Amino acid sequence: MSNQANEFNPNNSFLQERIRQARLAFNVLLGATVLSGIVSFTGVGLLLSGQVSEGTITTIGGLISNAAFAKMAKDANDRLDRAMKETDEEDEEDKVK
Repeated sequence: MSNQANEFNPNNSFLQERIRQARLAFNVLLGATVLSGIVSFTGVGLLLSGQVSEGTITTIGGLISNAAFAKMAKDANDRLDRAMKETDEEDEEDKVK
């Protein structure tokens, strides 16, 4: 007698991997946001101290890196949403059969 809990389910495995990736993307975004904040405050400090060119470059670099990580996290969450929707649709099709 086989137990369904012990059987390999590729759909569940796929969904678990997507969830893992979304969590990782969130953690990377959180770290990048903190780092970007530190870099931005450093840039503002340099701007206020009269070192305009260094401050401008530092501030712009912090903002660009944060935007890139935010896009990466959004893409990971969008993929997770699509995967969950596809899984729900497959479950509905299985119930109909």
